[in-house]
Amino acid sequence: MALNLDDKLVVGISSRALFDLEEENKIFEEQGLAAYSEYQRAHEKDILKPGTAFPLIKALHRLNGGEKQLMEIIIMSRNSTDTSMRIFNSIEHYGLNISRAALVGGESIAPYLTAFHTDLFLSANEKDVQAAINANIAAGIICSGTTIPAQNEDAIEQIRIAFDGDAVIFSDEAEKIYKEKGLAAFAEHERENAEKPLPEGPFAKLLKTISYVQQQFPQTEKMPIRTALVTARNAPAHERVIRTLRAWNVRIDEAFFLGGIQKSEVLKAFGAHIFFDDQSVHTEPASKLVPSARVPYKT
Repeated sequence: MALNLDDKLVVGISSRALFDLEEENKIFEEQGLAAYSEYQRAHEKDILKPGTAFPLIKALHRLNGGEKQLMEIIIMSRNSTDTSMRIFNSIEHYGLNISRAALVGGESIAPYLTAFHTDLFLSANEKDVQAAINANIAAGIICSGTTIPAQNEDAIEQIRIAFDGDAVIFSDEAEKIYKEKGLAAFAEHERENAEKPLPEGPFAKLLKTISYVQQQFPQTEKMPIRTALVTARNAPAHERVIRTLRAWNVRIDEAFFLGGIQKSEVLKAFGAHIFFDDQSVHTEPASKLVPSARVPYKT
């Protein structure tokens, strides 16, 4: 019988998000595919260093303890089978329970995301992430090349995921009003529509799936996933957010309405293993402290 992925949280991750492949990617961009392929074959027994999303993926495996098999991690890479040996050798070296892969040999990954029932896609390739967002799949461009303190993934008792609100969990409807007409018009619009739920954004379905996963654990247990909303909204624009989450029957464990205060220190205090935001003005400084990913606008 074929494996059913419908009742699992499926995370697709590119090799550049999981491992540090910045030097190898530089060879590809400057010298071409042939030089990249030759380099990867020559170094296929050299273990890759962990990348930005490595701690998150390692920690997510903890959700598959005991009888609960709630996670499925799938490598989704533009590598070919010939250049992928180093990736698989590194997966085995770190003891990652990743047995499924989509290796598309330079083609777009987007058509296969739906085939694998992907809930979240993480990649350093902006074109692939943009295509995923356009296909209504939660996706983020991993901020790479930053120094993140080493963590003992085996000691992680709770995975912490932080989201921005507008254009991430919710649609960019309200944010467009702010950009086009200013703060006063935005505040008035949100006050007038306080009891009208916000339209869903690209990460709404993922948040609902995480909420479902949380419900699989007894209330007496410490939840394996803890979520946070970290938004630039403040009162009175907070009311519509709270009523929307209530209407969706979705649980957010912590919420921070910052009203323009820098998000980085809050994210550090929360201990986020990943943070999703639509603006690089937030993801770039945050990525110095916590793993971060930018969510592009749907086109």
